[in-house]
Amino acid sequence: MSQKMLVFGDIGIDDTAALIYGHFDDAIDIVGIVANYGNIPREKALANIHYIRDLFDISPSVKVIAGAEIPMTGENPQFFPEIHGEYGLGPIIPPHAEDGSVKENFLEVAEIIKQYGDELIIVNIGRLTSLATMFILYQTEMSNVKGYYIMGGAFWTPGNVTAVAEANFYGDPLAAHIVLKYAHNTTIVPLNVTRKAIATPQMVNYINQAGKAKILKPLLDYYYAFYKQRNPAISGSPLHDVVTLMAVVYENMFVFERFPIQIDQKLDSLARGQSIIDIRQSNNRIRSNQENHHRIAFDLDYQQFYTRFMSIMTGQQTGWMA
Repeated sequence: MSQKMLVFGDIGIDDTAALIYGHFDDAIDIVGIVANYGNIPREKALANIHYIRDLFDISPSVKVIAGAEIPMTGENPQFFPEIHGEYGLGPIIPPHAEDGSVKENFLEVAEIIKQYGDELIIVNIGRLTSLATMFILYQTEMSNVKGYYIMGGAFWTPGNVTAVAEANFYGDPLAAHIVLKYAHNTTIVPLNVTRKAIATPQMVNYINQAGKAKILKPLLDYYYAFYKQRNPAISGSPLHDVVTLMAVVYENMFVFERFPIQIDQKLDSLARGQSIIDIRQSNNRIRSNQENHHRIAFDLDYQQFYTRFMSIMTGQQTGWMA
């Protein structure tokens, strides 16, 4: 039986790759998508979802819902066209952009949660503003969700926005704090793991040749060009959000540990958005009844990731090379 998922994201390149992967993997059943601001404005994120849904003839029963358009900090969000392209799809411009009149509808998100209850996993692969808002407005309903998977954070590894902070936590540290305070049965998939989930140009070329998702090549070629400019030693595009979706259904690909997590919420601090864990075991025992101990992915079996990703995206079990 496939796992029902409600996905929160900003639908840039890696979010789009995750939605495409989820469409092809029979173990995943995406029942709704909440589009937020993030790497691109919310309206462009919505346009990208509709474009991908039309391109792959995804059922209209998959709900598309407008989420937050600014962070809880009240700041104007910063967008990153140099990473994801002007519209979030690299060089691609979706044919129908949203007109900007759409309004958020968190009640519709609550209705999905009520419909599926403890069958539902929520996966957050963008800023955490919309998810935090749900905990403020619908805490009882959120307690009925089966669990939460969050792409975010960086533990003992450099951030991708600052030296210590990952983008999703940095973009709205207040929201990240709320989610980690109230979410139960939560798994964090941080940069420690997602940076290892690399799609090489050879993998992308083979998917383009043999698979049904030919849109991945212009997306990931654009993504790779940015990362290659930043780090000439990198061997491919990191699939941050794809591997987070995979974590829900393929747990044996990962090494997990449990710790309480704190987020630096000071907006003017060099440590803004830093994800901090206390590894002192005695302290963990003392505080175990006072704080959530979230499960954190610290390592990835790349061979398993590679095999599953290529099998799903090409429809083949063998015949390709890394």
